[in-house]
Amino acid sequence: MRFGLFIPQGWRQDLVGIDPAEQWVVMSSLAQYADSAPAGAGGPGDSPAWESIWVYDHFHTVPEPTQEATHEAWTLMAAFAAITQRVRLGQMCTCMAYRNPAYLAKVASTIDIVSGGRIEMGIGAGWYEHEWRAYGYGFPSAGARIGALSEGVDIMAQMWRTGTATLDGTYYQADGARCYPQPLQYAAGPEAGPSIPFWIAGGGEKKTLRVAAQYAQYTNFDGNPEGFQHKSSILADHCAQLGTDFKAITRSANYNVVIGTTDAEVEDRLRWLGEHYAKSVPAKAAETVEGIRSGPLVGTPEKIVAALQNLRELGMTYAITYFPEAAYDRSGIELFESEVIPELRD
Repeated sequence: MRFGLFIPQGWRQDLVGIDPAEQWVVMSSLAQYADSAPAGAGGPGDSPAWESIWVYDHFHTVPEPTQEATHEAWTLMAAFAAITQRVRLGQMCTCMAYRNPAYLAKVASTIDIVSGGRIEMGIGAGWYEHEWRAYGYGFPSAGARIGALSEGVDIMAQMWRTGTATLDGTYYQADGARCYPQPLQYAAGPEAGPSIPFWIAGGGEKKTLRVAAQYAQYTNFDGNPEGFQHKSSILADHCAQLGTDFKAITRSANYNVVIGTTDAEVEDRLRWLGEHYAKSVPAKAAETVEGIRSGPLVGTPEKIVAALQNLRELGMTYAITYFPEAAYDRSGIELFESEVIPELRD
């Protein structure tokens, strides 16, 4: 199993109480930590714990909009590219409508050059209505948003693989849009050529998973066992209809992690989270903590290892993990690195 780590950027109230002037120090130091952190005891033979680091692509905080910081995703991608050497860099996930796809392809290609070929393209149709309307994007129907996703991915794929894109679509138009320099990364197989990996995020069964079956190297959807198994089945059906290789698509999921050496320590962390959220979103604090508590990766290392082993048997081979307290306390991350990751290594 492979592992990614979310870097706190403020979207989930995870930089509250830290002076804005100090927030980049917090984010960059954690990114650099993940770039070099070994799994296990830290001996010279240990492989790195984290394959990738991630941010969210949002402008307004959750569970409700506040005046707390939310740092912009692609700006952070460029910054992380410049200060790290190894980890891959992803967004979970970029909202297609927030940037013109030809422009986004150019941005991603440039950052791929800066990073030495380490960019991932997490992409989805978008859902957070408040920020859509606040930024003047309207809020089209789900069908229109997914239609735009499909056209946008087509344009980006053309630009990376051929250096240019042309499309007269319903939602987007491109007329010979050029992308030079092309990405450093190179795709193998029948569509060999420069290409940044696509992570198609979302579990819409009729359209989003069909887009994933057509374009994705990675998917990201429901991480609970029952939901994951169901979405995987739908993805497999779309692949069969389109003639694409289901087994070639890595299936991932995102997980909130609250870990402790004992159940009492886990409860202490959850109690701290309630107090933390009460500082900025008091009306939503209890609900937010209960939502986190219900996830499969909340518990002792033994419980979390067992949950991940079960998910791996279902085909979930890449876990993107979020530690709510990461900006303030790395002990949970360190416990996960030493007690969980070594048990799940391929």
